[in-house]
Amino acid sequence: MEVTKTPEAVQTPGTAGEEHLPIDAIRPPRPGRWVAAVVALFFMVWLLYTIIVNENLHWDVIVSYLTDGRILGGLWVTIQLTVLSMVIGLALGILAAVMQLSGSPVLRGASALYTWFFRGTPLLVQLIFWFNIGLVFPSFGIGVPFDGPKLIEWQANALITPFTAALLGLAINEGAYMAEIVRAGIRSVDPGQREAAEALGMSHRQVLRRVVLPQAMRVIIPPTGNQFISMLKTTSMVSVIAGAELLTVTQRIYLGNFEVIAMLIVASIWYIVLTTIASIGQHFIEKRFERGHHALSTRVRRNLRPFGKGSV
Repeated sequence: MEVTKTPEAVQTPGTAGEEHLPIDAIRPPRPGRWVAAVVALFFMVWLLYTIIVNENLHWDVIVSYLTDGRILGGLWVTIQLTVLSMVIGLALGILAAVMQLSGSPVLRGASALYTWFFRGTPLLVQLIFWFNIGLVFPSFGIGVPFDGPKLIEWQANALITPFTAALLGLAINEGAYMAEIVRAGIRSVDPGQREAAEALGMSHRQVLRRVVLPQAMRVIIPPTGNQFISMLKTTSMVSVIAGAELLTVTQRIYLGNFEVIAMLIVASIWYIVLTTIASIGQHFIEKRFERGHHALSTRVRRNLRPFGKGSV
């Protein structure tokens, strides 16, 4: 008599006494997925071929201007505006977020007014306003307030250059958005962490700097990275005030050689390069801050086990 062998029982780790038979699952055919993949691949190859062989794009002009000194100079200004605007915007955002979480209604009101106004008005309008601030305040100075004598005074037209106006507009506008990001990150920290730190005798500033912000960074980093990448492209709006960044330089060049599309492709290539580098950096920064969170979660799960492996 022939005995039919049955599949051996498999015991799942962590479920003592429970036996499960192996599952021999077969995926159903999906011809639609293969058809869609072939169509998408064909379309991408066709689009790439059309772009490469199109003589109207003037690839020789594009290649020659990619490393042009003027383009690289505008690229450097774009990088400067992005980094400085994000640093200042992050500082303003942290300050505004702390004010929003303050117990003082005056501080909360001032922070809410700041975020409400600069998030409610278009960035383009703010850039033009800062560029023409001299029409409202012809000079700036340090001295006695309320029309008192001034010790030091500067003319607005000399002080507010296109670069300065662009930096003011981008940084202050970014600070309003970063305030909401930082506030959300601070609120994500368990209130028990703050209470434990205060029980140890830490001041409010020490609790914020040593306990709350380091844990909130895990929530703050991803949207901040997105804001940085967005800022790289938003700097192109500075062209309306002739800020000498990448797009402004590109426009000046194609007004001279009439290669509009070719020069715009040059600018687009550099924007893609910058955003790609920023995306890679964001990925590694997120992994670094997630590392401590995963280690903490693993340690907590291990401590919650009533018995170690092999214990009775």
